[in-house]
Amino acid sequence: MLNITSKLKYKAFGLTISSEWEFPELPVWTGSSEAIDVHVALENLTDLYHQLADKPNAFVVQNGLVLFQIPRVGLFAIREGNRITFFPTAEADPDEVRLLLLGTCMGALLMQRSIFPLHGSALAINGKAYAIIGDSGAGKSTLATAFMNEGYRLLSDDVIAVSFTPQLEPYVTPSYPQQKLWQESLHHFGRETAPYRSVNGRADKYCVPVVSQYYEETLPLAGVFELIKSDAQEIKLQRIEKLERFHTLYYHTYRNFFLPGLGLTEWHFQTSAHMLRHIGLFRLRRPSSGFTAPQLVSAILHTLNGEE
Repeated sequence: MLNITSKLKYKAFGLTISSEWEFPELPVWTGSSEAIDVHVALENLTDLYHQLADKPNAFVVQNGLVLFQIPRVGLFAIREGNRITFFPTAEADPDEVRLLLLGTCMGALLMQRSIFPLHGSALAINGKAYAIIGDSGAGKSTLATAFMNEGYRLLSDDVIAVSFTPQLEPYVTPSYPQQKLWQESLHHFGRETAPYRSVNGRADKYCVPVVSQYYEETLPLAGVFELIKSDAQEIKLQRIEKLERFHTLYYHTYRNFFLPGLGLTEWHFQTSAHMLRHIGLFRLRRPSSGFTAPQLVSAILHTLNGEE
């Protein structure tokens, strides 16, 4: 059943959001409606449908607009960095709609606002933000959980919003207090799946609230670790050098295929250059089998101690 409501107000990614769609995972915002940054609304998008006719799962990216459709879910449009509209199908799963609104839609909106979206998890460590990036299934959220078990706190999961000070120094704005964990990872940490809601009805991945382990303030971005699964049996951590650093940031930019259509290719390169002046960028290889998250935490902390 679709959960269209009267307008609610939330805070996420440093933005105030007015929404006709309920987001139980987002912190409620009680400030003035005049200070709203983003509007999320139900809208009949059939006038735009001709751009996507016969193109399921396709994207139209042009002139400040990102438009896409997902079969049996609906149409979504993101405009000018301040408006997300959607037109769900009758059989749309509310969880899947919410997943798309907070993922793909928010990633596009951040780009439109000149906020650099990295795909990964971000943690608060010793007064600074550190990002863990990698392909889906690399173990980013699992590693973030291992850090939280050591007393560190989460800034963001899945989409990391990186902005810049007037001096072009990068900082991370917290997203919202939730992460997504695989069933196997929960079991490794000695936790049951029963308390958690599955991600879009999947039996192997769950939405895990982290309110008590969530860091609510912005922090300077000091380092980025690319997590990669390897056939080797040992953990290996090395610095990424020279032009490969640009490729790494581009590859792990959330929905990087939006950049050309939004006219942001040059912006992305220049912004990456500013970021790379202030961060350490590392590649962390882990065995593709076995549970190595605690050892990965030790490897990262050892590197950070050496950097300091």
